[in-house]
Amino acid sequence: MLPFQLELLFQINGIGSASGLIYKDDSLFIISDNSSFLYKYNIQEKELHKIKLFENSQENIPKKDKFDFESITQKGNKFYLFGSGSTPNRNKRVSYDLTSTAIEDKDLSAIYGKIKQTASISDDNLNIEGALFHNEKWHLFQRGNGAQSKNGIFVLDKEGNDIHFSPIPLPKIQNIEATFTDAILVADKIYFLAAAENTTSTYEDGEVFGSFIGALSLETFEVEFTQKVSETHKFEGVTLFNQSKEKIEFLLCEDKDTEALETDIYKLTLDLK
Repeated sequence: MLPFQLELLFQINGIGSASGLIYKDDSLFIISDNSSFLYKYNIQEKELHKIKLFENSQENIPKKDKFDFESITQKGNKFYLFGSGSTPNRNKRVSYDLTSTAIEDKDLSAIYGKIKQTASISDDNLNIEGALFHNEKWHLFQRGNGAQSKNGIFVLDKEGNDIHFSPIPLPKIQNIEATFTDAILVADKIYFLAAAENTTSTYEDGEVFGSFIGALSLETFEVEFTQKVSETHKFEGVTLFNQSKEKIEFLLCEDKDTEALETDIYKLTLDLK
């Protein structure tokens, strides 16, 4: 276990159900699992901008219709947003070019189908909640909160032809196993968030029992540590904020599973000494 501090840093009005974020150039880029906008929040100016990902982008999309963007990561000069894959209309990947602002979307149904086949996961148990790109391969973090309880990491090439699945067991709270909600790469470690939620569905929400932060070896995926950071919050997004030899700071966002258009941003500090 590592000593930690968790503090509410600020609140952003105009975003609900935050599910992922990236800190870049004093701004936060945030996604919401029930919205088809990419949000940019300037921290110093306290200004929120909405970037339309589709011609008819909406907020608070009904659950049965939403794209369920749960993951955002940077590869080169682009952000990539991944749908969770938990229903057929959640199979999109959208890219946003930071220079040209060009937006492209891709249907991942075929790749997600191969992913499910590789790990023997049924259609309603796929739930991609984190993504990163390393060594010319995508790493997709499967949240095993469905009935099959398959929590782990898919590693695949850019075409989705060479796919491997590594199961990752995590700690339990009240006999409910924590499962991935996001992950980022920092040097040679994968830092991840995981939540324990009393549900066997990737579709329906359940009672939240708490959230963990942890780290995996990039090479072996061995769990190096886990630390429970809350008994009540379901943290769904993590981004690196600051780092030194003594400590590492992350910004976290929380999905409150409500339609309220407000998002709390937390700072989590881990003591590395």
